[in-house]
This record gives sequence, C-alpha cells and structure tokens, in this order.
Amino acid sequence: MRIDKWLSAVNVVKRRTVAQDMVKSGVVYLNGTKAKPAKEVKIGDTITIEYLKGAKQYEVLAIPKTKTIPKSKKEEYVQEVGSEK
Repeated sequence: MRIDKWLSAVNVVKRRTVAQDMVKSGVVYLNGTKAKPAKEVKIGDTITIEYLKGAKQYEVLAIPKTKTIPKSKKEEYVQEVGSEK
C-alpha cells in the first residue's frame, strides 16, 4: 500500500490529501529516508513524521485491506514507538 494511503487508512492523518501534502513537503520518512507519495509500505517499516513540535515515529504492524479502519482498531495496524522534541 502507498504511504499516503496507509497514513490516512490507519488514522495517523485525517485525510489522504493532507498525507500527500506532508509527504511532498518532505516531513515523512520511511526507514530513515525521505518518502515519496507512491512509496510502498511493508509490515515492520518505521515511519517518522516531523511535526513542528517534534518528530513522531510509528511502526507498521499490518496493512489494512479496506480504505479506512475504525479508530478502535488503530493499535492493530500502527504502534507509536517514539517521539522527539
């Protein structure tokens, strides 16, 4: 699954257009390298997002089969592994 789709599907970002803008702006990293919107996400990958207040790291636990998942199921797909200020 594309990184921009994954970010919106697992509720890390509210909308896919926001996820696309973040990736294009260069604030999203996949396994330590800047990601492009079409970059494929695999189980076990680490995604880092550099927000203005600091960076957050997420680990990919699963790839959703549907366009979106319920917020109650978020922890099955993504785990926040760290944040930096």
